[in-house]
Amino acid sequence: MGTSRENLITVAVGQEDAGTRLDRFLAAQAEGLSRARVQALIRAGNVSSGVAETIRDGAHRVKPGETFTISVPEPEPAVPGPEKMALDVVYEDDQLIVVDKPAHLVVHPAAGHASGTLVNALIAHCGASLSGIGGVKRPGIVHRLDKGTSGLLVVAKTDAAHQGLSQQFAAHGVDGRLKRTYLALVWGKPTRPRGSIDAPLGRSPINRAKMAVTKAETGRRAVTHYEVINTFESGRSTRPVSLLKLQLETGRTHQIRVHLAHIGHPLLGDSTYGSGFKASISTLTPAAQERLTQLGRQALHATELGFEHPVTGKKLHFSSPLPDDLGALVETLETAH
Repeated sequence: MGTSRENLITVAVGQEDAGTRLDRFLAAQAEGLSRARVQALIRAGNVSSGVAETIRDGAHRVKPGETFTISVPEPEPAVPGPEKMALDVVYEDDQLIVVDKPAHLVVHPAAGHASGTLVNALIAHCGASLSGIGGVKRPGIVHRLDKGTSGLLVVAKTDAAHQGLSQQFAAHGVDGRLKRTYLALVWGKPTRPRGSIDAPLGRSPINRAKMAVTKAETGRRAVTHYEVINTFESGRSTRPVSLLKLQLETGRTHQIRVHLAHIGHPLLGDSTYGSGFKASISTLTPAAQERLTQLGRQALHATELGFEHPVTGKKLHFSSPLPDDLGALVETLETAH
């Protein structure tokens, strides 16, 4: 089982640990290894008891005096290859990295985007500092931004950071550790200056590539809070444009885009969920029309990200101003106001 490329971790069972599941016990004792990683190592035959007995059952109940050895292989090279590209790094340490993602950059390789993604760029940028997520030298993606959405994104560099951040994002900020704020330009003006959109989301029964508000049992709870920051009455428009600040209580796929379209205020530039508002573009001033056409994406920016450092426990908070393309559109709308 052991080779020169494996790290051996040995732990002994104390009286207080008697009867604990093996996978839970090892995850608690082996620093930097998540329970999922431990379970994978057990299944792979990388955990032994005593001198040589290999144990492949994570549900094995440990006994006082038992000694277990975990053989942790060197992380394998990431399947997505490294690709050097410019990154706007807001913060980085040996556990995680926060980047300000530009619009039009895909986060993770997928069908149609096998390369040229943020993950490819992070593998090149982080290099040896990636200690392995699940045994692979890759960045740990705990949340994503759509290709057309710009702004702040945190990525784990170690198993421990990945586990801690995943727990915070799974809690959706209910425990007060996580904060995510977005800025968005939408068609129209909400009737209330602030409010909440509480509507479950699921796959659209008409188009499985899209999400939709649904009352079906498969729908997952989704809550978005909004506040109107400014409203622009431009040109001859009977449909103004509003700048909203949004905070997520949950983090579902396309949540903001679907919720805003659901209440009749889709994002400017959202061809997927705001296609019914294409005619509204012609009601803007020529300068605003040109800016919106040049935008070429939904007008959504992740402007604020706060979380608890998954290893040190320190409160971290980051902010990102509107990028140039959205800033120019807002300036044009203000000029025509």
